[in-house]
Amino acid sequence: MGLAEKRYKDLPAMRVLRQRYFVPPAIDPVSELENEWEALKQKVALKPGLTVAVAVGSRGITDLAKVVAEVVRRLKAAGMKPFITPAMGSHGGATAEGQKEVLGLRGITEETVGAPVKATMEVVSMGEADGIPLFLDRLAYEADAIVLINRIKPHTNFIGATESGLIKMIAIGLGNQKGAEHYHRLSVVRDQYKIISTAGKELIRRAKVLFGVGLVENQDHKTCMIRAAAADEIEAVESELLKEARACLPLIPIEEADLLIIDEMGKDISGEGIDPNVVGRDVCAYGARRPLPRITRIFVRDLTPGSEGSALGIGQADFSLRRLVDKIDFKVTAINCLTACCPESGKIPLAYETDREAIEAALMTLRPYSLEDLRIVHIKNTLELNTLWASEGCLADIDGRADVEVGEERVSLSFDPSGNLISPFVK
Repeated sequence: MGLAEKRYKDLPAMRVLRQRYFVPPAIDPVSELENEWEALKQKVALKPGLTVAVAVGSRGITDLAKVVAEVVRRLKAAGMKPFITPAMGSHGGATAEGQKEVLGLRGITEETVGAPVKATMEVVSMGEADGIPLFLDRLAYEADAIVLINRIKPHTNFIGATESGLIKMIAIGLGNQKGAEHYHRLSVVRDQYKIISTAGKELIRRAKVLFGVGLVENQDHKTCMIRAAAADEIEAVESELLKEARACLPLIPIEEADLLIIDEMGKDISGEGIDPNVVGRDVCAYGARRPLPRITRIFVRDLTPGSEGSALGIGQADFSLRRLVDKIDFKVTAINCLTACCPESGKIPLAYETDREAIEAALMTLRPYSLEDLRIVHIKNTLELNTLWASEGCLADIDGRADVEVGEERVSLSFDPSGNLISPFVK
């Protein structure tokens, strides 16, 4: 028996882990928005005849189309003239048509939301703040008012009072490729949180922002909070919602692992494809440094269809499969990486034909270990972490934790005759 064959057969016993989160109950966002709207009408002037640019991003937000349609309906009922404009930086191949296509894939079309979708990559200079130039999408600039709609969640690259949400959306999203590229380049020499926070807050002050709508999703990816905030309330409301969103962020309950196996990555899972908040890694030079978890090797197996070929974040992995690499749209990935000023994020890890070969290779690059203390974790992706597999060497990390249920049965990583992993997460 060869060394590689021995390594393949000698894998540790695994256990099924189920995390017991406190999951905030899901809400009906349309009904909840009705209450928010009544309070909002007392704070903002909904003047008939005004054109309104409703800024919408590109992430896989569960109730996005439903919320956008309801906001459009209410604006039209007030006699206003809303239209949808993408707020997604360089996504969609950094073209207007590409961004409209991305919105269409997210269920945002004129037919579904009741307002035309207009897009441009042109921006207007809005001056500067603290040496930071300000850019705004031309269509949003030309409208009489702007409405921002986005999910509030922890960011992948920086940590602050506000992270991924409305403030970032107006700076990066409505800055189109020019703004997104400049702010990321500036992040090489200045703190990214301060850049985006300064630019976003100043743009809200200088542009004709009417209000913003922030959503929070629970661990089951259901909307659990929605708030509408007038322009001067956005920072405070977003900061409050971020605390709720952070409490809902699924994490791996293991502090240290030798090998993390991830079934899939993608931009519809995380802005970085593989969420640094979950894996404790950020390959970008300006990325936040997180002490935990400490993971020696990451093996990622596939790219989601919702990524549309963008493999931004694959550079966080050490090993991958040829099938993943074959799905990469290198032009789209390059645009995303260069706009983010993070070419490291697009570096292709060692790619193998089968899972068996990739795992064998990964095991060759670990510390000296025994089967009893080898720490392997297997997850579907960095968004769905209610259930995961962990080798018995990991169990000391969760000893005594009431929020993690450990399955009694010892299970094994299984492979088909071709040497490919039979994932327990495929339904």
